[in-house]
Amino acid sequence: MRGGPDSPAMSLATFRVRRVAVLGAGVMGAQIAAHLANAGIPALLFDLPTQGDPNALAKRGVDGLTKLEPAPLGVKALAAEIEPANYDSDAAKLAGCDVVIEAIGERLDWKRDLYAKIAGSIAPGAALVSNTSGLSLATLAASLPAELRRRFCGVHFFNPPRYMRLVELTPTADTDPALLDSLETWLTTSLGKGVIRAHDTPNFIANRIGIFSVLATMHHGAALGLRFDEVDALTGPLIGRAKSATYRTCDVVGLDTLAHVVRTMQDALPDDPWHAMYALPAVLSALIAKGALGQKTRAGYYRKKGTAIEVLDPALGDYVAGGAGVAPEVAALLAERDAAKRFTALRASAHPQARFLWAIHRDLFHYSAFHLAKIAGNARDVDLAIRWGFGWRQGPFELWQAAGWGAVADWIDADRKAGAALAPVALPEWVRGGRVTDAKGVHAAAGAYSPAKDAFIARPALPVYRRQRFPETVLGEKSDAGTTIFETDAIRLWHLDADVGIVSFKTKQNTISDGVIAGMQRALDRAEQDLAGLVIWQPREPFSLGANLADFAQAVARKAWGEIEASVARFQQASLRLRYSAVPTVAAVRGMALGGSCEFILHCDRTVAAFESYIGLVETGVGLLPGGGGTKELALRAADEARRGHVGGQCDQFPFLRTCFQTVAKATASRSALDARELGFLRASDVVVMHPDEVLHVALCEARSLADAGYRPPFAPRAIPAAGRTGVATLEMLLVNLREGAFITGYDFEVALHFARALCGGEVDAGTLVDEQWLLDVERREFMALVADPRTQARIAHTLATGKPLRN
Repeated sequence: MRGGPDSPAMSLATFRVRRVAVLGAGVMGAQIAAHLANAGIPALLFDLPTQGDPNALAKRGVDGLTKLEPAPLGVKALAAEIEPANYDSDAAKLAGCDVVIEAIGERLDWKRDLYAKIAGSIAPGAALVSNTSGLSLATLAASLPAELRRRFCGVHFFNPPRYMRLVELTPTADTDPALLDSLETWLTTSLGKGVIRAHDTPNFIANRIGIFSVLATMHHGAALGLRFDEVDALTGPLIGRAKSATYRTCDVVGLDTLAHVVRTMQDALPDDPWHAMYALPAVLSALIAKGALGQKTRAGYYRKKGTAIEVLDPALGDYVAGGAGVAPEVAALLAERDAAKRFTALRASAHPQARFLWAIHRDLFHYSAFHLAKIAGNARDVDLAIRWGFGWRQGPFELWQAAGWGAVADWIDADRKAGAALAPVALPEWVRGGRVTDAKGVHAAAGAYSPAKDAFIARPALPVYRRQRFPETVLGEKSDAGTTIFETDAIRLWHLDADVGIVSFKTKQNTISDGVIAGMQRALDRAEQDLAGLVIWQPREPFSLGANLADFAQAVARKAWGEIEASVARFQQASLRLRYSAVPTVAAVRGMALGGSCEFILHCDRTVAAFESYIGLVETGVGLLPGGGGTKELALRAADEARRGHVGGQCDQFPFLRTCFQTVAKATASRSALDARELGFLRASDVVVMHPDEVLHVALCEARSLADAGYRPPFAPRAIPAAGRTGVATLEMLLVNLREGAFITGYDFEVALHFARALCGGEVDAGTLVDEQWLLDVERREFMALVADPRTQARIAHTLATGKPLRN
């Protein structure tokens, strides 16, 4: 049993990783080093020595991190925390590393030569892990000294490492089980990863299943005469897969990289019943031969010509205009929410697109069932690996079970016997075995089915997973819903352990409505009466997209100005209540936290934010300013910074004001929690957590800690020095430069000027002492002036209609 109560990995303290070395400064190795820096872990990035500057290759890898998109670093300054090194003069530095991650090119001879060079420098007790995407770990381990083999395994990150949740942890026969538990704990909490234990088979789990699915998709698309962009229209979000679908994903990954993974399967799996599928399609081979490798060469299955995206037409040997879509009758079939009805209809349809969709799913189910016992411990591991590694909404076994386990198995057999399936082999016996038949699939309340054990296996018992109160579930799993204290149409107050309340919104995208504001006030009343603290947390991302713009637009259309101003005032008072409540308030944030929800965050005593949190006051994009107390709060923080002398060592609030003014005026949201701290949306005392599923656990701990320390709310400031007219004039000069440089429109200028007046306390002399209510009143007045402007109303209407901002 992995990670039982007596496991050596019982505590996070048993495996301290103080420093890590990454071997190989290519795109993948450099990005792994970047994510270590994101997590606050010092990293050495090694590569081959060069003449002149021996660290030139490693330095190039570090320098490239600031240019990559999506950004590997939470903030660019973290690049300085990665130390470039080379194997010749710096090998001794490996002795100071607790984990050494090998991430060089996928060739056994290169890896063996490198291991021979560095094995003697690795510290006793340190782990050596390979980031190989599919080479045999047993073969790699055979080249290591016997003692080091116990500390060797595979740790396969998916690209890009910062954003892809999946890490495949793969042992050899010699790997110390305690090391695996420790690595899984570290990867989960310290790096925020979803760890799946894989078997040492070619391409492990995700690439084995995912690349087969790509190849089957290519095969059936070509057989049915579908265009590449037509295939992508069918295999993206419409069927619960990533927006980049199939061929766009291939272009992003790199066609040469895809070919390497396919060749690994072709060379290592000669007896696989699907071996014929492991040949590179002729179109793919031709593209690689002429150097069209996808996005990195600006041409692959697609190319960009001006602003247009063109798609390859293999019959013409040239690119044509894109835009092929899904036939209306097939779209109607896919709109059916009941999976059993949807798959029944797809299989019965004669439309080529429907036949294609049934075929790619049938062969995916068939392949996954046949290979499950060889590649993974249970069906849950396959489904989560595909979700986290390929961005699918459901894994293959979840899809199959939702569509009707027995019926789909019968259809696979019928197609196989008719010669329609890609391989003639029968489904394994366990598919119709008693346990699976009784459960109507491989997912049940007891766990996920393991063919090797002929049993349903519960989730891993490692203590680190106790920190995930609501882990990502697979089909059939349920989490403890907690105990409801009260619930309305807009909000739920509940608890897990009785002492700290949890507020969750029930609105679409967790937007803030009048019902949410009223519910927040009621929750604070109840918390002050019966609870030790209050946490704001949402069961699903986003944290919140801010105020409910649709409801707001309806009030604007009625010109209900008094009603709107009263609603804004209630919002401001709810924010103040979060600040001055008699119990500690904590915002537990993951995903997007925009507009009004950011204003709530600014007023909580503490924020616990997942690393991938995108926080911002973006109201200027719709012609408004932060009106729920956010503008007031930024002015207050600027005054606090000046009072503490943290700005240039002088009592000057303007540097902070300028930074937050530029951020809000440009409607900038943070690109990470660390970036949110730099932008002023998070404080130094706020906590950043790498794993999003641990945010609630840490937030509850923070609330209890504040309560246990005898929490008292802060004193309300009575004398806040306003920047006044001088501050407004200074900020206006910034705007003039932006307007004259055509960086902002004329109305952007006016919106930002209203914001500047609210931020600086209105028409008062610089240094005038005001209180919070004064700032709130100015904020609300400037907000209402913008609401009444037809140009703001046009922006709101355009955003609601298109989902995009209007630059009028």
